[in-house]
Amino acid sequence: MIAIIDYRAGNLTSVRLACESLGLDAQITSDPAAIRRAERVIFPGVGAAGAAMGHLNELGLVNTLRMVVDSGLPFLGICLGTQIILGHSEEDGGVDTIGLLDGNVRLFRPGDPLVKVPQIGWNSVKQKRSHPIFEGIEDESEFYFVHSYHPAPTDPDCVLGETDYAGVTFASVMGKGNLVATQFHPEKSGRIGLRLLNNFANWNGIPEVGGRRSEVGGQEC
Repeated sequence: MIAIIDYRAGNLTSVRLACESLGLDAQITSDPAAIRRAERVIFPGVGAAGAAMGHLNELGLVNTLRMVVDSGLPFLGICLGTQIILGHSEEDGGVDTIGLLDGNVRLFRPGDPLVKVPQIGWNSVKQKRSHPIFEGIEDESEFYFVHSYHPAPTDPDCVLGETDYAGVTFASVMGKGNLVATQFHPEKSGRIGLRLLNNFANWNGIPEVGGRRSEVGGQEC
């Protein structure tokens, strides 16, 4: 069973329906025991960081999330769920977040007044490292984004994919160990997004399937 974590953030039903369209058993739950019993966990959401952290603390889910990641269970963050796994967000005047990965979440500040914030729509993802989540997905495939803030992880090695918007190249896919996270919405990204969700459903939590040649120094990652 895939546990879709319910912390009163939006977009949970669309994630469940996307999973069900793939024939996956997915349940929306805020029960820590059910989450720990799951075979894998999806942490989605739309909304604001401050309210999200308030709900997570009220529901007693912050430690549950840390336990899930520490246990090696495959874990997928989506959109707001991706942002608040980092340590701090600029949103709502500054919010300390979960800290599963080191880094911050920053507001887009475009120099061009014609560039709109939030980013709403399709944009490409440049794959930076090989990962099972990308199996069968072409480099620079397009996914659907809705966000005003973007992840800025401290460790460049956890950046699996990058996207350009508003004069910033930001981490649109992050991963470390059994954790992977996307700033875009795979459940709203059509066929290619469903492929990514299916890849997650078949992933055993081991991060690498072989090196990908980096653009920096010709080294194998």
